[in-house]
Amino acid sequence: MTSLNVSGRVAQVLSSYLSDVFGVMGNGNVYFLDAAEKLGLRFSAVRHEGAAIAAADAYYRTSGRLAAGTTTYGPGYTNALTALAEAVQAQIPVVLVTGDAPSSGNRPQDVDQAAIAAGLGAATFTVTREAAGSITQQAVEYALTKRTAVVIAIPYDLAALEAAEEELPAPLAPAVSEDVDGGLGQVTRLLAGAKRPLILAGRGAHLAGAGPELRELADRLGALTAGTALALNLLQGEGYLGVAGGFGTDTAAGLMGEADVVLVAGASLSPFTMRFGHLLGPDSTVIQIDAALQPTHPRVDTFVSADVKSAAGRILKMLAGPASPDASPAEAWRAEARRRLVEGPAHHPGSAETPDGRLDPRSLATALDAVLPERRTVVQDGGHFVGWAPMYWRIPRPQDLVMVGTAYQAIGLGLASAVGAARAVEDGRTLVLASGDGGFLMGLSDLESLIGAASSAVVVIYNDAAYGAEIHQYGSQGLTEKPMLIPEVDFSGIARALGAESAIIRSLADLSALQEWIDAGARGTFVADCRITSSVRAPWLSEWMAAKQEAKAAVAG
Repeated sequence: MTSLNVSGRVAQVLSSYLSDVFGVMGNGNVYFLDAAEKLGLRFSAVRHEGAAIAAADAYYRTSGRLAAGTTTYGPGYTNALTALAEAVQAQIPVVLVTGDAPSSGNRPQDVDQAAIAAGLGAATFTVTREAAGSITQQAVEYALTKRTAVVIAIPYDLAALEAAEEELPAPLAPAVSEDVDGGLGQVTRLLAGAKRPLILAGRGAHLAGAGPELRELADRLGALTAGTALALNLLQGEGYLGVAGGFGTDTAAGLMGEADVVLVAGASLSPFTMRFGHLLGPDSTVIQIDAALQPTHPRVDTFVSADVKSAAGRILKMLAGPASPDASPAEAWRAEARRRLVEGPAHHPGSAETPDGRLDPRSLATALDAVLPERRTVVQDGGHFVGWAPMYWRIPRPQDLVMVGTAYQAIGLGLASAVGAARAVEDGRTLVLASGDGGFLMGLSDLESLIGAASSAVVVIYNDAAYGAEIHQYGSQGLTEKPMLIPEVDFSGIARALGAESAIIRSLADLSALQEWIDAGARGTFVADCRITSSVRAPWLSEWMAAKQEAKAAVAG
């Protein structure tokens, strides 16, 4: 290796794993960014340190490739903590390169950054002059193997000092956990004997590339299929029911509840996916195949720790005979599903009139779906509006729905996520950010970052002049709404001041401005400030509120 300072050695090792870095420059990482630039890493500047990690997180979710965020020490580091916690909770491999206290000891302004990271569940790897490269490699391999966020800390007094020469081993090959106890034989027997089988795929199945095998398995069994919100359309085809949980239709949920054997592939079965305990029938047999080491939900009856793709392939080999879905005993199950999906109610189309005269978000979402380009990657902030895109918009592929913040139940990371996704999307694909007004205001500083990063982006703000989830949860109980309200902000004016095109959308006819921008080539960024009513409650939130009431009643009873 050539002579480099400690920061340069960190950047050099990282360059063999990733190509993109997001962050804010400061005293603690200035030498790292200098080296990264010289090594050809692409640096995308964001305006708030929290955006550094959220952008790297979204980059991975969109592309499947590792990225790094970087901040200075102290306040730069602590500003990034919410996004760091989200990456840990969501099991996203991401690297935070940060400055840290000098190796000689803390200064008066220093905090124990490693202890803070440990509290969030993130491991810290502090580099030294003697082993800056090997420690960096160890950190990256840990992030990739454990599917988590890591912190690479560069002590302030070492950042510019010459690093020792090192001989580093070759990067590890991706580990694939296997079914070591023969459990796949039992799984195969259960699936072969099912009369109403269902395959439910999650993000783990998508990351494993298991879509083709699971789709073939479904056709072999005559199974119905569904996906979590983060595996939307992975198993689209004959028998596909759509998204499981509060974003799905009641008709699809009813069919899922009648399944006798459910294969859960790479999904953790979160409360939202499970409709707070109401998704699956009480007598259904639940099989989970996952890279985790143990079941992730008490409803799991049979668990196999294995790579989902290889496990599905092995199950296919164990099923005797060629694929013949027409002869499958479960084909009547698919025919019944087809009939009920056609006859049953779809999502509510929305209303032309609302009590306050503002737009119904459901009819707005439907109209937006018709206007937005077909080739789209959708990024969502957190908030009450979060279901409208997966319910009403066409999402081409699982990686085209990016929801940074849902694991930690955070809002305000949408704009930062959009910056990362914008750097990852292919040419010709339009980035679409959906946000609420509350979350958008939290991350407003990075609207400028998105405008600079995106070649084609549409920002949809569901602007109800309130924190909508709180209005429905607590305002409906009679609590004072004053802290839940937001003075109506002219986001369109702000966007124009920063160089984007924009329009206030008060009626569906106002979407003509967005249509004209798309017809003209959809270049740059367009911000649609959509004035929606707060009188429409999202179905997923109604389910959550009902579940809380059930739990409260159970405790009281």
